[in-house]
Amino acid sequence: MRVEIWSDIACPWCYIGKARFEAGLAGFAQRDAVEVVHRSFELDPQAPAAGDVPVLDMLAAKYGVSREQAAAMEARVAEAAAGEGLDYRSDRLHGNTFDLHRLLHLGRAHGVQDALLDAFYRANFAQARPLGDPAVLQEIAVGAGLPAEEAARVLADPEAYAPEVRADEREAAELGATGVPFFVIDRRYGISGGQPAEVFREALERAYADGVVPLGAAGDGEVCGDDGCAVPGK
Repeated sequence: MRVEIWSDIACPWCYIGKARFEAGLAGFAQRDAVEVVHRSFELDPQAPAAGDVPVLDMLAAKYGVSREQAAAMEARVAEAAAGEGLDYRSDRLHGNTFDLHRLLHLGRAHGVQDALLDAFYRANFAQARPLGDPAVLQEIAVGAGLPAEEAARVLADPEAYAPEVRADEREAAELGATGVPFFVIDRRYGISGGQPAEVFREALERAYADGVVPLGAAGDGEVCGDDGCAVPGK
């Protein structure tokens, strides 16, 4: 079985959803037969490459709320993260994630995609590191197992793995995904949002038994709502 997961490093529910999915996978008897592939999705492709916008300022502007209200929104997400044993900081920065997705494709080529994604999530949500800094990305990539020379080459060439990122995003649109995280099992069954671990386990079991779980049955995500993030306007 193959599970493809569309996600974005800037999406808090993708961070939480990955942990919940892995907990559900751990409870699936045939887990050793499951291949997990991470796919690219940009929630904010127009975000500045510098990645220097405080996330609370971004949320306040995006939703038309005060900074205090944005902090309260973040506190609710932090509580959900804590429930999965995840650290969560709201003093992180918001920026463009295209380069991170390109590195994740390089990571897949080297068999370290999952480890690299975990490292990016930790750096962003648990450590609030400046992911708009190429030197920081290089350090994280090498620490996750990528060859230093290849990571540097990809970061220096804006077209390296860019077609692969765009292809993932086209596929997401073709599958009807307007938000992330979005999970697809064997291109037959799907589930959206950072659902509880039990939901993922049951979906895997149904898919394994060729049960009826229509693609997208879990419903559309919301714009950073209770369990997922969506592109505004979709």
